[in-house]
Amino acid sequence: MQEIRVVHRENDAFTVLIRDHVIGVDQPYTSGGMDAGPTPVELFVAALAACAAHYARRYLAGRALPATGLEITADFTMNPGVPARVARVRLHLRPPVDLPATALKGLEAAVASCTVQNSILDPPKVDLDVLGAVPAV
Repeated sequence: MQEIRVVHRENDAFTVLIRDHVIGVDQPYTSGGMDAGPTPVELFVAALAACAAHYARRYLAGRALPATGLEITADFTMNPGVPARVARVRLHLRPPVDLPATALKGLEAAVASCTVQNSILDPPKVDLDVLGAVPAV
């Protein structure tokens, strides 16, 4: 099992450690943060878009179709009530070249097999263990 570590920096800012990668997260100024990075929700939507892009690129490359310049944009809306959650995500895929209808259908099918999307459609069980305090350094 892969471990991802999140460490508090200051106020609403955290550092996410994934293997050898460091990602800063924060809240926007309008929500009381310092806007030092994307929000966790933005990372969630970005993970979905990046996964879709990965599957789309693999599909194109596997058929010797151009993949350089492939673009996916995402927009999302939040549920206005309780619980707080993302209510809708819309992905917009732009292949780098015009593709025949059969390739477009295949591209859509490939993107539909994205691991992040599948994890949303059939959500994992989330367990929480509350442990003792962080040891002093």
